[in-house]
Amino acid sequence: MQTGLDLIRDIDSCTVPPGRCAVWWLGQFSFIVKLGKTIVYLDVFLSARRGRQVEPLLTPAQAANADIFLGTHDHIDHIDRPSWPGMAQASPHAPFVVPELLRNRIATDLNLPSNRVVGLDLGMTLKVKDVTVTAIPAAHELLERDEASGLYPHLGYIVEGNGFRLYHSGDCCIYEGLHTLLRSKPFNLFLLPINGRDARRLAANIVGNMTYQEAADLTGALHPGAVIPAHYEMFARNSENVQFFVDYLQAKYPQQRVVVPTHGERVLL
Repeated sequence: MQTGLDLIRDIDSCTVPPGRCAVWWLGQFSFIVKLGKTIVYLDVFLSARRGRQVEPLLTPAQAANADIFLGTHDHIDHIDRPSWPGMAQASPHAPFVVPELLRNRIATDLNLPSNRVVGLDLGMTLKVKDVTVTAIPAAHELLERDEASGLYPHLGYIVEGNGFRLYHSGDCCIYEGLHTLLRSKPFNLFLLPINGRDARRLAANIVGNMTYQEAADLTGALHPGAVIPAHYEMFARNSENVQFFVDYLQAKYPQQRVVVPTHGERVLL
């Protein structure tokens, strides 16, 4: 497992051919992806928290190679509030992308310059260098929407660049219309949660995600080039056996490629 400056050096030195993407999984739903020469941090969770079963692979100060930071919603393992100011200092030119509903609050609470925080919502797109990010809603158990503004507090992101297209769902369950939003273009990669949900967790204010069967069936219905499962190993009270996902997917959709990386491992897709 690569950590710290070794991980950063591996990312910086990695050459990504056209049509391909390099991926590093940091645990939970945290990914760093490199498309061509553009480096995207997705829901990177670097804070030390009680109960973490995977220690942070980086410090905020080491996140000095980012071109863009993406945060899907305002939970610490997705928008890591304690870490973002240090990450902003380490990569001073990289914007932070959040749901538009949260943009002013995040900028104010974290004392980030307003021009560093970009808000997106359904269908809105941001281009940074050679990468385009498009937002779609996420249903974190429920498909919530702010009554006053109509904006969504939870997002997924479609990230395109270098001839490669990936979908990072954010914390999400299946909802009516999700397949339609994703069916318009072919995808090279899905990044999906598999930890599921139940009454015990909901009663403890642990809001749920797709079950491993739902994540597999979404993948099987839309046939991305590959799928990487995530969000199953960080906290004991909110976990799942990733082998259940792999076995179910391979039994039901045997032609579908699934990749289960180790933490900090480079995967070239």
